[in-house]
Amino acid sequence: MTFSIFNSQFSIVNDRLVGHGVIYLDCVKNTRAIVGPDMIILHYTAGSNCMSSAHYLTRPDVAASAHLVIGRAGEVVQLVPFNIEAWHAGRSWYAGREELNHYSIGIELDNLGQLRMEGGKFVAECGREVPFKEVYTDDSGRELTYWHKYTRVQMDVLREVCRLLKKRYPIKYVVGHSDVTARKVDPGPALQF
Repeated sequence: MTFSIFNSQFSIVNDRLVGHGVIYLDCVKNTRAIVGPDMIILHYTAGSNCMSSAHYLTRPDVAASAHLVIGRAGEVVQLVPFNIEAWHAGRSWYAGREELNHYSIGIELDNLGQLRMEGGKFVAECGREVPFKEVYTDDSGRELTYWHKYTRVQMDVLREVCRLLKKRYPIKYVVGHSDVTARKVDPGPALQF
């Protein structure tokens, strides 16, 4: 069965995203079926790049996975078909339900996440320095916090993929990881979705 949106670069065929440049990796550790996922949970990778994060999430010794990873240049890597449960939400709850991996599609965005100021420079948890033009400053709390910005093309692809998923599946909610567990801060305030 094929689902697409007029003028979209993507479609969904047999619970897989299809389109120019979509890369597929096998995440064989995920086998439990999802029937009619009704939510999308957004995350940031906090990894050094899209492909390294995607490969990490497919490792059999890692107790995490996701359906998609969207890179900073708009590239898309699918790890798990949309009708199979991925392990992205952990202990989670939302709208009166727990264990949200059973009901959701997990999308990881290639992003370094929260940054720290160190010697006048912005540094990610992985130690990588982030140029000032890629820093989002959040002033909504008591102290300023700094976050890696998402790219425009990354957000355009995310919006397109979410629209397509909403057309294909009974999606009711699109939320951040931090909305479903107090343990996480991703995707962070830099996500202007």
